[in-house]
Amino acid sequence: MTVPIPPVPREIPDLPAIPWESTPVLKPSFVPVTAVVAPVRRPLVAAFRLLTALLAAAGVALEILLAGPARALSYFSVQSTVLLAVVMLLSASRSWRPRRALPASVTGAVLLYAVTGALVYHLLLAHTTPPFAMTDATAPPARWHAQWAALQVLHTLIPLAAVLDWLLLTPASRMHLRQAAAWLLFPLAYLIFTLSRATVVSSASPTRYLYPFLDVTAHGYRHTLANALLLGLAIYACALVLIILDHARPTPVRRRV
Repeated sequence: MTVPIPPVPREIPDLPAIPWESTPVLKPSFVPVTAVVAPVRRPLVAAFRLLTALLAAAGVALEILLAGPARALSYFSVQSTVLLAVVMLLSASRSWRPRRALPASVTGAVLLYAVTGALVYHLLLAHTTPPFAMTDATAPPARWHAQWAALQVLHTLIPLAAVLDWLLLTPASRMHLRQAAAWLLFPLAYLIFTLSRATVVSSASPTRYLYPFLDVTAHGYRHTLANALLLGLAIYACALVLIILDHARPTPVRRRV
């Protein structure tokens, strides 16, 4: 027996129209180049970064031989050079294999610290009286002697190599403004370290305070902290300048190195 088909109703209610504004629209999403372009092997870049790391290690080793490990490793420029040597060695390895580059938050930080050490030395310390020295010497280091060479490597050659690597071998627009404040944590930690170090060093020692502008004995805590605040603001301004230049400069490479 056949089941009868129900009749089609003569009037079918209209469905409500879907407003156009409520229709989901797929917006284009940003896809980084590294998601679709694999890194390439760059042996020349790896060689430059390896040489920079070796030069930084040589400068630190020379300063340790001249001043002793405890004193040499207490200087900001030596500590920042150690960080830069490690980062350059890792970057050289990633350029050789090849692998993705280190985050800009890391490479930008060591670049900032190297530039800061160079500016502080050449603007504030190179022509002080008595002359600034990282050893117990009271006379300015003679040109081409070991101490002079160590100062030039730590405060001129290494920062220059870091800047050239950033300008010529690193893609642009990788730094961000939110990273600038985080980069100040290391200088802040160093300020706490150097002031704490002075409390355990004999008050009769001429090396109690490593930097003249952080000498509490000569300036008092109020002026010393004011100097530290001004220096911190200068470091932050330098970080902002580096970030702005990173977004304004042309990209020297099309792929991550």
